[in-house]
Amino acid sequence: MKYVLKGGVAAFVLGALVVLPGCQSAKQAVAAKEDHLAAAGFLDKPATTAAQKAMLARLPAHHFVSRVKGKDVYYVYADPVVCDCLYVGNQAAYDRYQQYAQTKALLNEQATTAQTYEDAQWNWNEWGAWDSPWGPGFVGYGPGW
Repeated sequence: MKYVLKGGVAAFVLGALVVLPGCQSAKQAVAAKEDHLAAAGFLDKPATTAAQKAMLARLPAHHFVSRVKGKDVYYVYADPVVCDCLYVGNQAAYDRYQQYAQTKALLNEQATTAQTYEDAQWNWNEWGAWDSPWGPGFVGYGPGW
């Protein structure tokens, strides 16, 4: 019985993690992204001078830009809203963040459900039969073939 309870709690927590991001404000979403940037190895550089704040304002907010310095590529993420700072990372940090973003996108894609489509102008019959020619329930050749 304890296993079922733990599984139920785990399912609740996983469900909450999928649903709660939809309830976030824009600032919360940016802050969450910045937590992941820091975890990936990006350093936050606060804009403390007037010159830094002016330069920060010139960058596209909440988007990555790259900068090549010698043989190294650096990635910069500007946040003039939440932290008033730059996040700066090397190629390894950027790769770690992109891997996280891809994993999150896949999880979000798997969590979506199909929507019912209702449109009086849509003619489903134009697409022909949808059942298998071998009858309903046929799923292909199995191990018995």
